[in-house]
Amino acid sequence: MAIANTIPTHIGIDRTLRIKIIDACGLTCTFCHNEGTPVAADNVGKSVETFQSAGRTGRVSIYARANGAAFLPAPVAPDDGYVSALVALRQALGATELHLTGGEPTLHAGLPKLLALARTAGFRVCMTSNGERGAEQMAACAEAGLDRVNFSVFGTTPAELAAVQHTRYRNPVRAARKLDALRAAIAAAVEHGITASANVVVPDASHIDRVHRLLDEYAPQLSVRLLNSLDEGQTSIDAIEQVLAARGAVAEARYVTAGVSGCRTAYRLPEGRRVYFKQIRPVRLPETCAGCRFNNGTDCQEGFYGVRLYRDQQGRYQVGICIQRMDLCRPLDAFLASSLPAEIRRFRALDHARLTAELSQYPATDSQDKE
Repeated sequence: MAIANTIPTHIGIDRTLRIKIIDACGLTCTFCHNEGTPVAADNVGKSVETFQSAGRTGRVSIYARANGAAFLPAPVAPDDGYVSALVALRQALGATELHLTGGEPTLHAGLPKLLALARTAGFRVCMTSNGERGAEQMAACAEAGLDRVNFSVFGTTPAELAAVQHTRYRNPVRAARKLDALRAAIAAAVEHGITASANVVVPDASHIDRVHRLLDEYAPQLSVRLLNSLDEGQTSIDAIEQVLAARGAVAEARYVTAGVSGCRTAYRLPEGRRVYFKQIRPVRLPETCAGCRFNNGTDCQEGFYGVRLYRDQQGRYQVGICIQRMDLCRPLDAFLASSLPAEIRRFRALDHARLTAELSQYPATDSQDKE
């Protein structure tokens, strides 16, 4: 995708590794991809052939029915095996940032230890969280070296949050407790010096009022990022554009990360606040993605977003490159011995060179910020 030079564009290179540290979560969001893995609690005792994408918990993994996932996720243990896996992938991929995901990372009792070990392994560490136990965890996380939290905000009122939950859990009282926990977690992050941002998925136009309330409720120091729903496609993008137009937002800069599909545009609101619109570039690995059944303009929803690390229920580390093609996951040793690390590094360099050439009349600013 060519990048138009209508606003300043800053090109970085992907240095991020994502790791799913836990599968448990107290929300049942209807659009959750769960990092590509089946919900573990709904698939206990099932064979690979009978893994299901939804079950008794009310949680979903929207791609799990057809993505070929061959393992169930387990919590990552803060031990030597974890450190060894991180170091091996840092060396193989040149990764410098570790992004903790789930499930909900704050439910992991060993979260501060995981953070501290990742720091000793040479990583800057960030996290995506719905804030479930954030108020309890943030002080220890700050001490362990957590750099940033991207808080997922799925509603600003109990009714809004309940509306995107499984029908069994569309209870405003329950949703109010979840929102209280989120607000407390954001406050705790700010108090302890952790950079906080709000990631807001906007599935369609019915969520526009929610975004306006979020912008009105939270102080400008909470950076807001609007994300389109992978499941809703253009409908979601149209809704975000309506929000930005209604707020009088003016695009002022674009941030593109070479080697992966994520990119974002910064908008300035009339009152001076910055809001980001995060989108997906149609990025593919040139060899691995070439023959994929999803490699077309409509079916590949995430593109190549980067490398993900998982721990399965046998205690083995698995490495994935696509949540729609979990059949491409490989045990860590097999991944390291394959051609994939070299392909990823090579593609990253080529993509950076291409983007830089496109923008040659503008000074490109390198940045390692990938979210």
